Amino acid sequence: MNNDIQNRREAIHLSRQALADLVGVSRQTIYFIENKQYKPSIDLAHNLAQVFQTTIESLFFFDN
Repeated sequence: MNNDIQNRREAIHLSRQALADLVGVSRQTIYFIENKQYKPSIDLAHNLAQVFQTTIESLFFFDN
């Protein structure tokens, strides 16, 4: 599963640590999600989508 978190985070000049603080996880968790090494829970995916004011479906997607 791919995601657009890094692009969106960088577009608003948000560090991994700042994003992690907003959603209640570690900086490393954000790194692993961005690099497709960790799949977030639905709650975390929802919180991330809220930070970026988008839907879970537009933030996380499958390559076809």
